Amino acid sequence: MVELLVVISIIGLLAGLGLPAINGAMKAGKKAEISAMAESIKTALNAFYAEYSTYPTNSSGKVFTNTGTNFLEALSTTNTNWGNSRGIVFLEVPPKFTNSDGLVTPKGFFSGGKQTNFFVLFDTTNSGFVNPKSVSGTLTNTNVASSVAVWVMENPTNKTAVGTFR
Repeated sequence: MVELLVVISIIGLLAGLGLPAINGAMKAGKKAEISAMAESIKTALNAFYAEYSTYPTNSSGKVFTNTGTNFLEALSTTNTNWGNSRGIVFLEVPPKFTNSDGLVTPKGFFSGGKQTNFFVLFDTTNSGFVNPKSVSGTLTNTNVASSVAVWVMENPTNKTAVGTFR
């Protein structure tokens, strides 16, 4: 009987030590998934630019700053609006990355099932860098050497981005 209690307590101890590691691995996996989607968005935007020599624009002629419904329509459908006059599909988006707000983080990335759009920033002045802090003020990253940056905030109160730059 004592041996059985010892074995049960050892199994309980090992399970208690293993669960935090599993939780950490799941969180790292979610970050990697978001980062991969951000990279896919960046690749699609660069392909759009290669095709049309301009980035997709909203109805007022300005480049998109987030991945709302019009952005999603411009890159992932054969609709010829938003500067995609040839109706080319530049981005295949898994359903878990979409909702009525457009292209968003999947449920489970933020606590409480909250979903948010990705931020998008273009180097429209050909300066060789973008300043993500100009779009999401809580972010500390400035002057990222890239023509396109795509990211989400790791959580609403954090200053860390998950996306195409570090």
